[in-house]
Amino acid sequence: MAEVYVGLGFTTSATSTEIVDAVRGILPQGATLVGLATAAVKASAPALIDAAQILSVDVAAFTSEELAAVHVPSPSTRVEQAVGTASVAEAAAILAAGHGQLTVGKTSTGAVTVAVASKVPPASAGFPASTAFPASTKIDDEMECE
Repeated sequence: MAEVYVGLGFTTSATSTEIVDAVRGILPQGATLVGLATAAVKASAPALIDAAQILSVDVAAFTSEELAAVHVPSPSTRVEQAVGTASVAEAAAILAAGHGQLTVGKTSTGAVTVAVASKVPPASAGFPASTAFPASTKIDDEMECE
């Protein structure tokens, strides 16, 4: 099962029920919701906080500058004029997922816009199996190690 983050943007009139319904409605079948993500200016909205509690997940928040640095397939000039970035839902999902792949593009359901990105798995411990060291790498008793 894929672990996913849902990025969202929403109007000030959005309710926690609308947010929860939008999130549940966009989740791919079999996916596990890891968290929600949005713009920092929206992170303290009571509807979002309530929705996160209902869904039992945390909320990741990103500045407009961080969101604006992410290339997205569906930028919006209207959103850019309103909050200083051309994407909230898609960019926030991608950032929260560790620059994961956008698996569901932005979808609007009235007061809420959502997008889904797959979480990037953590790097495995140690060196990857393909790591090779040059043959000239030699450690002897006289070498000083830092």
